Amino acid sequence: MSVATGTDSKSGHTRADQAASHKLVRLRRMRTTATCLLVAMIVLLVVCVTWQAHHPWLQWPRAFAEAATVGAIADWYAVVALFRHPCGIPIPHTAIIAKNQQRIAESLGSFVEQNFLTPEVILARLSGFNAAQALAEWLAVRHNSVVIADVVAGSLPRLLEGLDETDVEHLFTRFVIPRLRTVDVSRVASQLLDILTEGNRHQPLLDRGLSAAESWLNANVDRIKAKFGEASKFTPAPLDAYIVNKFVEGIIALIHEVVANPEHELRQQFDAAVQELSVNLRTSPAYRRFGRVVLRDCIQHLEGGGYYRVMLDHLRALVLADLGSGQSAVREMLAGTLASIGRGVASDASMQHKLNAWWLDIAGQLVLRHRHQLSALITDVVKGWDENEVTRKLEAEIGRDLQYIRINGTFVGGMAGLLIHACVFLAAR
Repeated sequence: MSVATGTDSKSGHTRADQAASHKLVRLRRMRTTATCLLVAMIVLLVVCVTWQAHHPWLQWPRAFAEAATVGAIADWYAVVALFRHPCGIPIPHTAIIAKNQQRIAESLGSFVEQNFLTPEVILARLSGFNAAQALAEWLAVRHNSVVIADVVAGSLPRLLEGLDETDVEHLFTRFVIPRLRTVDVSRVASQLLDILTEGNRHQPLLDRGLSAAESWLNANVDRIKAKFGEASKFTPAPLDAYIVNKFVEGIIALIHEVVANPEHELRQQFDAAVQELSVNLRTSPAYRRFGRVVLRDCIQHLEGGGYYRVMLDHLRALVLADLGSGQSAVREMLAGTLASIGRGVASDASMQHKLNAWWLDIAGQLVLRHRHQLSALITDVVKGWDENEVTRKLEAEIGRDLQYIRINGTFVGGMAGLLIHACVFLAAR
């Protein structure tokens, strides 16, 4: 991912450099055209002045050439004065952009803040766009969610490598442990029991427990016999074995009955015991005190046992191993979650409305709170530019249009001169 990003960055710089070079070529071409037109007017003027005595009609092209030359020189001066000193002579009020860079930067920042970075303008532009729907539909496409998941997953190794034990300890000390201290452990345990017993979800656990008890009894019959024999010293060993076998067989038979019968009395007793425990956990002061003591001991054990490094190393190894595998569960989970969120929001107009209202409210608050900082950023960036670089960039952007002004000024000046000469000629007659 980093290699691709670097390649995209390089290609972006290359395209920007090519575009800048193309603009400079077009600027030079138009500058050459305007200059050649000025030279042509000077040449025409010289020709007319030289041959007018022999050809009186040359007074008309001479009037045109004189005014056109003056107009062309005046516009050349005006255009050049924007960017630099004409002919390198430091004439007052020339090199306007370079000399006034600081003022231009402040004016630009203020202009952007007052005319663009206002809640009215921003919200008016954004309110007509269903951003939530557009983003949701984009995320709902599996390929797009995979792209985002790859970016997030690719950043996890760098994030984990940048963390150390102190960071984890600070995270737990600042955010996790203070909230853990406020947790009512007994109430949480009661809620978990309620969730577990809802819909008889706990019955499979009971079946697993009964099966484990049966396996344990079968595996430890001899040990039970030995212990029973030790406790009953005055009965013969065959009688002890008979009693223990019958006892174990009876318990196993009872286990089979409970497993086979969902309505068995022992199951009902077990349900009642679980419900009673849930109520006690929720209401009994003794249970709640016991929960607080257990939580306090766990927190002290966590803080004093040096487990932050262990947790960090374990998490880092787990994530790196997953991301390095062919089928990354982290990537799959992220992509699936994003796609699921996208599909859910895309099909829920009410959610889209809420999300759009939420982010428009955030946008308005951000504009009000930070628009001055944004305009100040623009001002500082422009002020930090090199004078020559600013001049070169601006001239590359608008210089070609300014050369058209020189060309138009040449023809407009010539036509004005011709008109003035005609008026004088008619008035003289």
